[in-house]
Amino acid sequence: MLKIRDAVRSDAGVIHSLVSELAEYERLAHAMSATEADFARTLFDEPRVARALIAEWEGATAGLAIYFFNYSTFLARPGLHLEDLFVRPGHRKLGIGRRLLAELARRAQAAGCGRMEWAVLDWNEPAIRFYRALGAQPLDEWTVFRLERSGIAALAGEARAEDAHPAR
Repeated sequence: MLKIRDAVRSDAGVIHSLVSELAEYERLAHAMSATEADFARTLFDEPRVARALIAEWEGATAGLAIYFFNYSTFLARPGLHLEDLFVRPGHRKLGIGRRLLAELARRAQAAGCGRMEWAVLDWNEPAIRFYRALGAQPLDEWTVFRLERSGIAALAGEARAEDAHPAR
């Protein structure tokens, strides 16, 4: 009844739809600007920025996982970062999220990863309970920082200015 497969370029529209649903669920629809074309480019053009798995339940799209590989200097090994895990409300409690995570764990193990990591909103108690039940531990001693595009541009501008006028 459940099929988990690698997403292909023709899935860009369904990926966009699923991520839009996730943004609504996370109360972040206002922050979503990604388009179907953006997903097609970043998930399927080289260099691939990330990868996606699609979960299908009895032929219907039920969920997805979007992930990428990162690197741990302390372990000198790759890691797998789960960017988004989403199961449509009508397909929850069927083991789909667990199976998506198990497939990611299989891929992480095959790649020699030292860890798998992801973030969860602190108000999302059902997800927190689910992750804890898997044996995942929160990293309370770490704080996530983010620069948005404008902050990236400003900081990159400092680097360009410094390159043009190096300190004496």
